[in-house]
Amino acid sequence: MRELSGQLKTGKEDPTGRGGGRGKGIPNPERLFEGAGPLVERLRAESPFISGAAMVARARQILAELGEAEQIAVINAHPRIGENADRVRAQSAASYTEQGYDRDDTPPDALLRLARLNEAYEQKFGFRFVVFVNRRPKAALVAVLEARLLRPRAEELRTALADIVAIAEDRLRQEP
Repeated sequence: MRELSGQLKTGKEDPTGRGGGRGKGIPNPERLFEGAGPLVERLRAESPFISGAAMVARARQILAELGEAEQIAVINAHPRIGENADRVRAQSAASYTEQGYDRDDTPPDALLRLARLNEAYEQKFGFRFVVFVNRRPKAALVAVLEARLLRPRAEELRTALADIVAIAEDRLRQEP
């Protein structure tokens, strides 16, 4: 049992700490989940995890257990899609890269459209639009946001939370 306890703390049973990849131990939940208060607090309280994958699996469970106000706080921790590049970089280096600001050639009209759609989305649903960008250009997300504006609020809340987990899983795969 002592050996198992040491493995839990150090991740020695899996040198990557991620259940298979090339990482350097268990990832920081604040990086995976944008510092999302209620979620990150629970993950920190329950750590150590045996792997990054175990942390993400537990995060999925925690998100389902949180009340709506806490779920919205987790969602709102994510930067807006198409937000001012300096604001995104200041809030999240990971989102800055994932949204393609380091190689951005988004037409100004698409950025303006995203800003308007983000505002309409937040007015309708009461939380930010979150989507797993998955290396798509921001201009391609205009249609996604337009379609999601037509959906019911409860479905959007579930989708945003699922996308937060998808983003974290992708970040986990991208760990150096």
